[in-house]
Amino acid sequence: MVTEHEVQHIAELADVGINKDELETFTHQFNAILDYFDTLDLVKGEQAANDELFNVMREDETETPLTQEEVLRNAPATEDGFIKAPRVM
Repeated sequence: MVTEHEVQHIAELADVGINKDELETFTHQFNAILDYFDTLDLVKGEQAANDELFNVMREDETETPLTQEEVLRNAPATEDGFIKAPRVM
């Protein structure tokens, strides 16, 4: 079982803002998801026959790449011609 403190910590690591009012709901939902995975672990599946497998790879298709200006136009923040990301540490 995951505690509210652990959900808050996971939210901070994922950079997801959860306020105190939502914390109880998210904790309940998180535990429900984990319980569902425990249920799935109990299911015995049938082994698929190897003759049903086939290669789904396709040939590579080249396209003209975006220009640097086009890429930077979609970025939330830029610096010196690069996408600026938040500091990790």
